[in-house]
Amino acid sequence: MPKLTINGTDHDIDAPAEMPLLWAIRDMVGLTGTKFGCGVSQCGACTVHVDGVATRSCVTTIGSVGDKKITTIEGLAGDGNHPVQQAWISQAVPQCGYCQSGQIMTAAALLAKNPKPDDAAIDAAMSGNICRCGCYNRIKSAVAHAAELA
Repeated sequence: MPKLTINGTDHDIDAPAEMPLLWAIRDMVGLTGTKFGCGVSQCGACTVHVDGVATRSCVTTIGSVGDKKITTIEGLAGDGNHPVQQAWISQAVPQCGYCQSGQIMTAAALLAKNPKPDDAAIDAAMSGNICRCGCYNRIKSAVAHAAELA
């Protein structure tokens, strides 16, 4: 039985090792902030951190995670005070909001790796995340603002 460490808590997952991490997080652990979008790693709605790396949970199996630390949007900052979350609020980024947890997790991983990204670095990091509402300019602005806040 795989054991996953999600947001600092160990969870025994009674499921086959081939199960996508997304479904273990949502259906077995009950953390629904991570969203299902496409199921083929193209949209970014399911992005979580695995040992700090932005990872598409819809195509990552629970068996491949091993003893790595998984962080979901719920575990990024329990009080919502992560600089990216604060920037998202101050820049009024979301429209429908469906993609936002994946967008935020991708941005947080970028800033952890590159605290002062230029526009090109932001574009490159965020390019794999799709926003069906077209909030890309606000997203880019919020990532730059989060870098200032951090």
